[in-house]
Amino acid sequence: MAMMPVRMKFRKMQKGQHAGLTKAASMVDFGEYGMQCLERGRITNHQIEACRVAINRYFNRRGNVWIRIFPDKSVSKKPAETRMGKGKGAPDHWVAVVRPGRILFEVGNIPKDIAQNALRRAAAKLPIKTRFVERLERV
Repeated sequence: MAMMPVRMKFRKMQKGQHAGLTKAASMVDFGEYGMQCLERGRITNHQIEACRVAINRYFNRRGNVWIRIFPDKSVSKKPAETRMGKGKGAPDHWVAVVRPGRILFEVGNIPKDIAQNALRRAAAKLPIKTRFVERLERV
């Protein structure tokens, strides 16, 4: 099941800027533990799905998983061995642009050591550095 938007106003997008820190989702809000990214980059819909599968398989039908990113940006690609020009290529895949500080996944209702191992396995599927974070107690 590939994650992608249901409707878009425009199919093809520009690259955009990746500068700065995350604007939202920098705190663990839903679960007790989370995976926070430390680098900026793009995470594809297939990488997000691979992380989700890795976490759920390790949990063995226990605990909860929240995915805090969504691939809403299309990346276009021209066919192989095509000459220059002739316009922009067709949309090839979808990515989520992440900046440092963004919480990617959250888990809850599970012991800390199991959550840590599950998120470490999921982090191995990603092209960016991440760290394990815990929820801060609200005052």
